[in-house]
Amino acid sequence: MDISVVIPLLNEEESLLELHDWIANVMQSNRYLYEIIFIDDGSTDNSWKIIKQLSQKNNAVKGIRFQKNYGKSQALDAGFEKAQGNVIITMDADLQDNPEEIPELYNLIINGDFDLISGWKKKRYDNVFTKNIPSKLFNSIARKTSGLQLHDFNCGLKAYKKDVVKAIKVSGEMHRYIPILAKNEGFTKIDEKIVQHQARKYGVTKFGMSRFINGYLDLITISFLSKFGKRPMHFFGLWGTIVFIFGFSAAIYIGISKLYKLYNGIKTILVTDNPWFYIALTSMILGTLLFLAGFIGELIIKSKNDEKHYKIKEQLNY
Repeated sequence: MDISVVIPLLNEEESLLELHDWIANVMQSNRYLYEIIFIDDGSTDNSWKIIKQLSQKNNAVKGIRFQKNYGKSQALDAGFEKAQGNVIITMDADLQDNPEEIPELYNLIINGDFDLISGWKKKRYDNVFTKNIPSKLFNSIARKTSGLQLHDFNCGLKAYKKDVVKAIKVSGEMHRYIPILAKNEGFTKIDEKIVQHQARKYGVTKFGMSRFINGYLDLITISFLSKFGKRPMHFFGLWGTIVFIFGFSAAIYIGISKLYKLYNGIKTILVTDNPWFYIALTSMILGTLLFLAGFIGELIIKSKNDEKHYKIKEQLNY
């Protein structure tokens, strides 16, 4: 199979028929062998009913229905697991991504030998203050922390080599950082392409301002995980040891100083009246806790399984 188009969605009943016909026309005109995987992330409208109708009309349409709303990352992860194409294209279901971009994205992966091509919505039709400006700030921080020079990390329109989507695990709200996840797995041929962005035709956006706060928190998480996710002892153990040694050294100093003054008849205070006693005690406790956190983290990594954080209610054409 040439292409798998993975489309996560939530309450997009108005756009699904039009989106399907548009994608199918592009695929057929280019003679691609393809599949369209719709992942219904707990829609409460008629989205799943429409996907059922499309799957009956077109065998290339496949559907995954979640038990409830788990989030875009989980939807993409489910789609990536099922995808069979040599190239996987992701796009949103709101018609803001243009399916006409698919052939060029496909050629960049196949002929350009890229691992991942991320779309760049250079000209956007979103609200300037609630989406455009926060998005630019977010992308600037992501570039500096990740080292990837992409202008639009969160663009839904992306193309992947099959090996990439099978190697990464998208969970939580990490869909914003898939290029970083791919880089952390050793896929370094990552670039971007300017894509056409279209104004939303139906409905309203499903993402509020909270996504930017969550995005920054997720960026901190992924930056940490990219360095220490597979070796937490290297971080917690190191700092735990440093803090413990500092506290222990302070305690030794307090003890020696007390004994010296007592031996020489110098007036001295109780050890518990010395503020350094509490600094030393707190440092040793914190150092021990940090070291234990690293040790427990190593045990969790050794014993963790690949449990899915979503429940599939129904599937079509599988």
